[in-house]
Amino acid sequence: MLINTRAIVIQSIRYSEADLIVKCFTESSGLKSYLCRNILKSKKGKLKASMFQVLTQLDLVANHKDKGTLENIREAKVNPPYQEIPVDVYKSSIALFLAEVLRNSIQEEEKNEALFQFLEQSFSSLDQTTHFANFHLWFLVKLTQYVGFYPNTSTLEAPYFNLLDGDFQLSETNKYCISNSNTYLLKQFLQLPASESFQLKLNKTQRKNFLEMMLLYYELHLQGFRKPKSLDILQQIF
Repeated sequence: MLINTRAIVIQSIRYSEADLIVKCFTESSGLKSYLCRNILKSKKGKLKASMFQVLTQLDLVANHKDKGTLENIREAKVNPPYQEIPVDVYKSSIALFLAEVLRNSIQEEEKNEALFQFLEQSFSSLDQTTHFANFHLWFLVKLTQYVGFYPNTSTLEAPYFNLLDGDFQLSETNKYCISNSNTYLLKQFLQLPASESFQLKLNKTQRKNFLEMMLLYYELHLQGFRKPKSLDILQQIF
């Protein structure tokens, strides 16, 4: 079936000498993997390897057989083209990190328009904003809303956050309960839009500690979740 869909590149892997396997999160069909033949050698084809950098947003015309095999891309157009993510070392480091998080977090191959719209808007915002040092922290908090373990905010005033249950509570009930600066930051990120997350003035140690807490939260709630390999690079920069 020929499909026209929006898509966001999650991963691009070299396969054999000239091919790429590209994993995308599509608006129409959720996760899809495509085999792009001879794309690394051909200079005349419609598809270019540069189109498939991580987090790139695409308009795709693709053939979906929906049989669990690699699909085929007929046409692709970068839309919108990022201005800063490909050339800014800080933003590109965030992009690599978030792409790894998404590969480990989006586990079901099904349509999810709300998640797609969140990703689309978030990455466009990252490309355009001049204040992005806290963006990856904000993103990790907000992404939980779409992958099934968004914190329960009905008891937001309680001092402890239970990482295992995802609840704010009055007392410590297990070893995964925290009541410290990370708890305060989590409450702030839960209530702030991306455009205001920069208002939280954090130093490198605070970002590192909060990021490690959020990755632990992901590990507790997503089976098989692994810390991104790009984590060390990100922490050196931020």
